[in-house]
Amino acid sequence: MGKHTHTHTHTHTHTHSHADGDFDWAAMADLLELEGETHSPYVRQALQELAHLNPRRILDIGSGPGVAACRLAETFPKAEVTAVDGAPELLARAQERAGRLGVRLRTREAAFPEGLADLEPADLVWSAQVVHHVGDQQDALGRLARLLEPGGTLAIVEGGLPARWLPRDLGFGRPGLQERLDAARALNYNRMRDELPGTVAVVEDWPGMLRTAGLTDVCSKSFLVDRPAPLDDGARRSVRLWLERMRSMLGEFLDPDDMATLDRLLDPADPAGVDRRADLFLLTAKTVHFGRRPEA
Repeated sequence: MGKHTHTHTHTHTHTHSHADGDFDWAAMADLLELEGETHSPYVRQALQELAHLNPRRILDIGSGPGVAACRLAETFPKAEVTAVDGAPELLARAQERAGRLGVRLRTREAAFPEGLADLEPADLVWSAQVVHHVGDQQDALGRLARLLEPGGTLAIVEGGLPARWLPRDLGFGRPGLQERLDAARALNYNRMRDELPGTVAVVEDWPGMLRTAGLTDVCSKSFLVDRPAPLDDGARRSVRLWLERMRSMLGEFLDPDDMATLDRLLDPADPAGVDRRADLFLLTAKTVHFGRRPEA
């Protein structure tokens, strides 16, 4: 989330380091916002679990272009909602989105996790797929927990199920491409974790880690994103952008046949490509872990 350490998004498809001078923030913001909109059903469902709360202040840590932050502002219109990210370009997009939707949203630039100490505490803290980009995940959870007012709630999004978007047999190439992409992503993810500064191995038991961070009433719930075929244009473009990122990031882990299959899927002129297939869908699940800071 810091300008040189992390840019938030809702998948493992983002860039982990960059130079400000040559990084295409507009393209990244487009990708993140479109992906957030495509996956928005899980955010709506997760916030229904929090509908009993009456928060005065809400923080979205690692907000990116503000899709979830604006949903928080819509769900809790009386609350002061702040989108927090390390990239001012993404915060500007969040502010623009709030203006279009007519919701009240503040923005705050802060690096993750070191910048959290400068934030005012909140009654509800939301953070989606940010913690796993920090070397010491337990420490990051502790910092998030300390942002809570007594009795406040932390909701973190980590884990879930890999997305599925096409039949096992595409009609060309070897069947099972998506499973092989999953395996390649796992290798890439492991390398990313190994290369993080100060990385600490930990059993990724997220409920247990929230308890270690001092939270109580910990529970987890998974929410389905089920967009059947045929996909609308926005969701279809989201799948295309996701596959483009996979093609760019995972080439060293895939054999030439699978790379050729990806190239055909991404060919806008090919009737079997993702731009034109009638059988393209999106099915995934996101897991949200909730915990409460004990009353003082």
